[in-house]
Amino acid sequence: MTDYRASFDATVTFANGGDLTVRGFRVDLPGADTGEQEIAALFVASLGLLMTGSVELSNVEIFAEPHKGTRGGPSDRTAAAPARGRFVELNHVIRAGMTTYPGLPAPAITPYLTREDSRERYAPGTEFAMDTLTLLGNTGTYLDAPYHRFADGADLSAIPLEATADLPAVVVRVIGTGQPGIDVGALAALDVRGAAVLLHTGDDARFGTPGYAEDRHFLTRAGAEWLAGHGAALVGIDALSIDDTDDPERPAHTALLAAGIPVVEHLTGLDRLPPTGARFTAVPLRVASFGTIPVRAFARLP
Repeated sequence: MTDYRASFDATVTFANGGDLTVRGFRVDLPGADTGEQEIAALFVASLGLLMTGSVELSNVEIFAEPHKGTRGGPSDRTAAAPARGRFVELNHVIRAGMTTYPGLPAPAITPYLTREDSRERYAPGTEFAMDTLTLLGNTGTYLDAPYHRFADGADLSAIPLEATADLPAVVVRVIGTGQPGIDVGALAALDVRGAAVLLHTGDDARFGTPGYAEDRHFLTRAGAEWLAGHGAALVGIDALSIDDTDDPERPAHTALLAAGIPVVEHLTGLDRLPPTGARFTAVPLRVASFGTIPVRAFARLP
């Protein structure tokens, strides 16, 4: 189903005095035929304005665009709903020879016991295949545990299920903003406590190509520190790295993993999730003394 949003200029007067003027404000709409009166109500609700006297709109434009989660809008699901929707895959399929991060080794899949050889071991008509998978932990869609960054941090075997399973998802859409760094301004209006914060950049469309490493999005140091300080349970991104890879300090990894917040990188399919209301899962294998591992990341829609 196509989502719609509106852009407009607005002037608000208040019953107790004063006024407010905005230009190019945007809100989520329930449909393409939403009238100006309802758009004005959505605008007032999104800002939590009290004692409004009048709201005058101008330059109203309605267009197709994924919802961003306007407060009080059609995709605002602040109350937890029963998890009864369908599942959505949010991970890349691991294949032999694939490129995840340019310059890192690709996975290799080799036979240990072929079906043909197994026929000599079992009854007629019974055969098995057993294969060996050799891969770097940073392959496909993977989860970083604190041990990835800190020698004394929790490894994969110490990540509790509560930190990675059935988390309320908050999707932060930054497609088309023109800014590679995702800063506090993109996050400050969100309730992230206890949530999986999923940064939807659209970079996943270039996954596996040289262009994936170009014009890449990332979470800024300030953005990571804000998420850590506001109780995010997990942070994921559909881009090359949660960090600006030109910054050798890796501040986003540092701030999040120091706070015990798992990081999931190279997600995909975030365009299929609503801004809020979905439930996110990305459970890693329990491997001791190991910091990163591919996950089957998915969400259940509301």
